[in-house]
Amino acid sequence: MTKNIGLCWIKDDFRVQKNLALSEATKNHDQVVAFYLYKKKIFLNQEAQQWWVNKSLVNFQKILNQFNINLEIIETDSYKLFFDELTNKNNFSIYWNKTYEPNYLKFDKYLVNKFESNKIKYKIFKGNILNDIEEVKKGDGSPFKVFTPYWRNAEKFYSEKVPPSKKKVYKKKKKFSYFKNKISPEKILPKKNWFKKFEKYWLPSEENALKELKIFIKNKIENYSDARNFPHIIGTSKLSPFIKHGQIHVETIWEECSKNGKKNISKYLAEIGWREFNHSLINFFPHMLKGNYSKKFDKFPWEKNSKFLLAWKKGLTGYPIVDAGMRELYETGWMHNRVRMIVGSFLVKHLLINWIEGEKHFRKCLLDFNEANNISGWQWVAGCGADAAPYFRIFNPILQGEKFDKEGEYVRKWIPELKKISNKFIHKPWEIKDDKILKLGKDYPLPIVNHEEARTKALKAFKKI
Repeated sequence: MTKNIGLCWIKDDFRVQKNLALSEATKNHDQVVAFYLYKKKIFLNQEAQQWWVNKSLVNFQKILNQFNINLEIIETDSYKLFFDELTNKNNFSIYWNKTYEPNYLKFDKYLVNKFESNKIKYKIFKGNILNDIEEVKKGDGSPFKVFTPYWRNAEKFYSEKVPPSKKKVYKKKKKFSYFKNKISPEKILPKKNWFKKFEKYWLPSEENALKELKIFIKNKIENYSDARNFPHIIGTSKLSPFIKHGQIHVETIWEECSKNGKKNISKYLAEIGWREFNHSLINFFPHMLKGNYSKKFDKFPWEKNSKFLLAWKKGLTGYPIVDAGMRELYETGWMHNRVRMIVGSFLVKHLLINWIEGEKHFRKCLLDFNEANNISGWQWVAGCGADAAPYFRIFNPILQGEKFDKEGEYVRKWIPELKKISNKFIHKPWEIKDDKILKLGKDYPLPIVNHEEARTKALKAFKKI
């Protein structure tokens, strides 16, 4: 047992189960302090996540209180400056889990050099991922660019690893405070109170994440392959915000899915695989974080149209399935994945607005925003990413609505002005001739573009590159 203090840097790790850094700190030290660095600049374009992080900090502290561990929040403008000053104390050992974004991994190397030169004990652990980035590559050592062979190899590699470790037992520590100038979780909340409504839909805690996983496995996972496509059905796990913020580890999801003897789990586990693939992509091809993976798209003739962009953001495009998705996003901080593809395709292929605008809006509004998933997802839809959708795949928002929301339940839920519209017209209300039922342009907007004309225009633009 070392005599000095054990510090655990919490990033997206709001859990005790499978939190390797925290368990190592508690194993080696009598006095342990977990700390979270609040860098305001990071959240300037991630407003929804400020609410989730605030709630996560409050709920995680309650868990840590059981072990007499403080969770201390420090506001900083610079991670580098913070750790440079911390190193001067030289009375601690420090532990943290990896975050699989290029900037964080690069900063890990800086910290390693810093701590080693100052003879400070440290230990870095695998983060919230099945396989570390370097572990899954082609036979020639190059990274995968296509998902299916990537996941085939990654799944096999993970399955052949040593059996999962047993649940860590945390022992009570001596209550201890370490940092000065701490801030309260409330300081992290965004200034606009639009986040208040999130409380109707979410409870950001480890306990709730584990509960939701059990419900999903018991009631939904066997039908997931089909049910996940229908936004009016709660057929998905809705665990993505919990995974993003580390209330649950993907290894826990894998283990629970695998041991329950349920059929048809492979399709759901492949979604975990897609997340792993995206993290691999942004680390081996970091240029895609700032622009197109496929450089030929740098010459694509995107159009700037602030009026259309605003209509898309507000859910006022005149296409019900698109508008329902955008309103669900604003109301709940989440959007059904099938609808994410539809609204994304509409923005880049019907309106010819750069995918970067959509990525920025999702970054701001999504509780489950994850850099790898968001960037890769938008580039997949736009056709400029690795293993992307072909340029000629242009979702017809009318047919998509009729296929995946046949009875219009999803649309009616999020667009109350269309509640009385019959199934025949729910996805094409402009065909209604009776203005007593619906006054187009007043009760609900006319389509901002014509689907067939927009599709033809998009195909011409794509063929230019």
